[in-house]
Amino acid sequence: MESGFGFGSLWSGGLIYVLPFLFVLTIIVFFHELGHYLVARWCGIRSLAFSVGFGPEIIGFNDKHGTRWKLSAIPLGGYVKFLGDENAASTPDRGAVDQMSAEEKREAFPTASVSRRAATVAAGPLANFILSIVIFACVAYVNGRTVADPIVASVVEGSPAAAAGFAAGDRIVSMDGEPVTYFSDLQNYVTGHGEQPITVTVDRGGREIDLDVTPKIEARDDGFGKTYNVPIIGLVADAESSSFRTESLGPVAAVGYGVEQTWFVTTRTVDFIGQVITGRQSADQIGGPIRIAQVSGEVSNFGIGALLNLAALLSVSIGLLNLLPIPMLDGGHLLFYAFEAVRGRPLSEQVQEVGFRIGLALVMMLMVFAFWNDLSGLGGA
Repeated sequence: MESGFGFGSLWSGGLIYVLPFLFVLTIIVFFHELGHYLVARWCGIRSLAFSVGFGPEIIGFNDKHGTRWKLSAIPLGGYVKFLGDENAASTPDRGAVDQMSAEEKREAFPTASVSRRAATVAAGPLANFILSIVIFACVAYVNGRTVADPIVASVVEGSPAAAAGFAAGDRIVSMDGEPVTYFSDLQNYVTGHGEQPITVTVDRGGREIDLDVTPKIEARDDGFGKTYNVPIIGLVADAESSSFRTESLGPVAAVGYGVEQTWFVTTRTVDFIGQVITGRQSADQIGGPIRIAQVSGEVSNFGIGALLNLAALLSVSIGLLNLLPIPMLDGGHLLFYAFEAVRGRPLSEQVQEVGFRIGLALVMMLMVFAFWNDLSGLGGA
């Protein structure tokens, strides 16, 4: 009896998602941990291990500084283990520190100054934002930037824009006094202002007119089986009216574009988290590894540029996630260091232990919730 399971079905059913997912995640994790490692070196802190992934080591080597660089079996994160750490979460090993020589204590993480520890921890998320800027800039430098003039081709019937008096042929000049250069500027501005009233200045036949419009929230399909709520006003651009085109960017302009895009993604992500907390967005949009793998596989069909842009988006998200003030995450460590700086001494070991336990529970709950969303999405597909 023929099983029907061949290389083609294996690729379409698994590898088409797994390989792009591993490519994206490895880039993000490597640069996050590289940020920790490089700043630790700069601060005189010794790194014992640099791992991409968790669990058993697959392959690795020791460098001249005594750091074990390795690729581990479970590709869902990574860590840098410093001298004096008990585990990959940088929990201090007080017993080991007490047994260290004076020279070792000078290179140990737990005995470093608050400023050096904080700089080392903050460097991971910072590396994620830098990576995002670099990726956006490089892709834009190579492929150019697709833009469109801010000219209205049509107005959606029954939309807020129709009620406000917009007309086909209007050229958007500014939003609340902020100049608009491209149609995407209009879209980004509306997306970032929710249901707040906006004053839009348009050029209509050589005469500037102010129109007041309040976006409304609509559910949109993200193209990967999930819906999300987005503010819209109902203006449409097309290739003929708005002159869709690709503009080349020089190195400086490309970097500026990378900063602009990274800032936009950062602010929109923070806004999304706020909307989930307040109930304006559904928490079922939060995805885990399965969903990331699915999206990575789908996006890879559009080429390496699209996959790299996804990596930039995810790099920002991981950077922000790690800055949450939850023990076990970088933000939790920074919170402890802030208390230490104010008090003049570290929090007690008991308090830190309770904090790490709570942090572990919260991280595990978030992971389970994300996996549940992933599995629910698969079940509904």
